[in-house]
Amino acid sequence: MEIKLELIIRYFSLAILGVYLFCLLLIFIYSLTQLNMLRYYLRYENKKINTPDPLPSLPKTLPKITIQLPLYNEPYVVERLLECISKIEYPKNKLQIQVLDDSTDESLELSKRLVLKHQKNKIPVELITRKDRKGFKAGALKYGLETATGEFIAIFDADFLPQPDWLLKTIPHFKNPNIGVVQTRWGHLNRHFSVLTEIQAFALDAHFLLEQVGRNQQNHIINFNGTAGIWRKECILDAGNWEGDTLTEDLDLSYRAQLKKWKFQYLDDVVTPAELPVTLSAIRSQQFRWNKGGAENFRKMIGKVIRSNNISFSVKFNALFHLLNSSMFLNVLIVAVLSVPLLFIKAYYPDLRFLFNLSGLFVASTLIFFFCYWFIHKRIFGGGLSSFLEYIKRFLLFYSLVMGFAVHNSIAVLEGHLGKKSPFVRTPKFNINTDSSRISTNKYSLKNSSIYTLIEFVFALYFLFGMFSAFGVSAEGDFGLFPFHLLLFIGFSSIFYHGLKPNL
Repeated sequence: MEIKLELIIRYFSLAILGVYLFCLLLIFIYSLTQLNMLRYYLRYENKKINTPDPLPSLPKTLPKITIQLPLYNEPYVVERLLECISKIEYPKNKLQIQVLDDSTDESLELSKRLVLKHQKNKIPVELITRKDRKGFKAGALKYGLETATGEFIAIFDADFLPQPDWLLKTIPHFKNPNIGVVQTRWGHLNRHFSVLTEIQAFALDAHFLLEQVGRNQQNHIINFNGTAGIWRKECILDAGNWEGDTLTEDLDLSYRAQLKKWKFQYLDDVVTPAELPVTLSAIRSQQFRWNKGGAENFRKMIGKVIRSNNISFSVKFNALFHLLNSSMFLNVLIVAVLSVPLLFIKAYYPDLRFLFNLSGLFVASTLIFFFCYWFIHKRIFGGGLSSFLEYIKRFLLFYSLVMGFAVHNSIAVLEGHLGKKSPFVRTPKFNINTDSSRISTNKYSLKNSSIYTLIEFVFALYFLFGMFSAFGVSAEGDFGLFPFHLLLFIGFSSIFYHGLKPNL
């Protein structure tokens, strides 16, 4: 009986180790795709410096443009948005501005007053409302498209503020008839508002400068980012129009369009400023939508990608990990949870220690991410020792907070893969750069505390236990996973701390 129990424990331990190593391998492969993106990014930067492409000129006859502004209960930012859009430099007779307002509060009346005000100033703006929110943002965009007169459709979310010459910089790229979308890089109005906004900016910079540039440079599938971009109307219709069956309608349409051979153009030098979420609840809401939507699109699109005859194997392979981007949170969570019992398995089964050497894949992955993101930091903030030291601090904080969000985002990913539907939850906007007092007066500011706050506290204690266990699993101790558990403890503790704070 004891022998049988011993075998069961050993097989169970091997199963844990197998799952652990498999997830590590997936994380490592994903890190290699990031390294590949860095290679393409550096190639692009070198080309831009040594043989810059001539900027395309405006067409002799300017096309008609429709600007769509999808809104839902945005009383704090709608005035700022319309004021900004009214200053767009483009012939008014060639411009149509659609305020697609699905609001259910007093902001709808505010939108009406503001639209009327700008109409009196000869701004070609119109208010379009729906009786219901069917399809959420995708439904609003599709509804507006029915009356859109523009050959091209520019889209801006409520918290984005394009520069006046935005259209003049993007429209020329449509001289290539195969270009279906031109996407611009997001800027950050409130990057330095708090630690949370700093880390969000860090992550988004990596996406826009490393991933978007790299994919575009190599003609891999990239995604329209939901805002700050402009579509050829023909492309939208040819790809099947907007669909509201996922929470990331932008990623969905991007894939459908590129599978039909439309090309996307990404402009890293055209920056569209936007406001980052400033509260933990707002970040959770946005992260949940993005990560669940990513998993939903994997479920919806991966079969079409694999079966497509229009793209190469390398494009398919990259698309696989692109669609699985959000699923990395689930891998991180599994690796994190299993790492604590593995301390004891390693001590109990010394004959299996050679397998634990493979856990170095996580260290290798971390170093790859560190190496890749440094180039992005250097591009924005410059090089030098002080910049590098600041980068180390920022990277470690980013890495720990990514781990801290692993539970929340993993649940989103699982719901997406399992096909569980949920409504499109807007991210609260605050219209703030420095003054945090406005947060408490925002009626859409949700409480930070939730069931996740308690879960994150439990996980913080779990990894604290993992740190202390390193001292007692053997006579000499085992500190190989100590830095990993320390980062996890910091990450979950930080998220728990911010979850307790009423405003941040």
